[in-house]
Amino acid sequence: MTTTLILGGARSGKSAYAEKLAAGSGKPVVVIATATVGDAEMAARIARHRQDRPAHWQTVEEPIAVAAAIRDAAAADCVVLVDCLTLWLANTLFSTAHDVPDEGVPAPSALFVHERAALLDVLAHAAGDVILVSNEVGLGVIPMGAGTRLFVDEAGRLNQAVAAVCGQVRFVAAGLPLVLKG
Repeated sequence: MTTTLILGGARSGKSAYAEKLAAGSGKPVVVIATATVGDAEMAARIARHRQDRPAHWQTVEEPIAVAAAIRDAAAADCVVLVDCLTLWLANTLFSTAHDVPDEGVPAPSALFVHERAALLDVLAHAAGDVILVSNEVGLGVIPMGAGTRLFVDEAGRLNQAVAAVCGQVRFVAAGLPLVLKG
């Protein structure tokens, strides 16, 4: 079993690189897509990602229960590609049942805390190869608003925790992968 985290900024080429790794394995690929259609722009992004993937790849759309989806899909003879952890973070962190104040120090939602623990556990024990895509959002300025800072902080913590359990970590910039681990 190999676990690989692919980090990068917006339009860095991280998803294309992850797809290239998955295709290069020669194994069947299961894509776990975490995006949800919230508006026309996001619908177009999702359509582009669907179009870019080979038609014979299986796609599981799961915005919340990513750990369970990995557990269900992972097998020694296939590759599971999760795209992306950052959207999953937003889905779980800002669930409709959890209001985030504009000021103060907000706490992560109980849903996120539960799903994050489940994700880290399944990555430590998953059968087969797992490739995870995530945005590196901590390279810029400190954002305004408590909710945005919560997102950036939790994204950084999530990326660190996932990187710690993954055997390989790559950072993609301008379409070029840089080896960080493994």
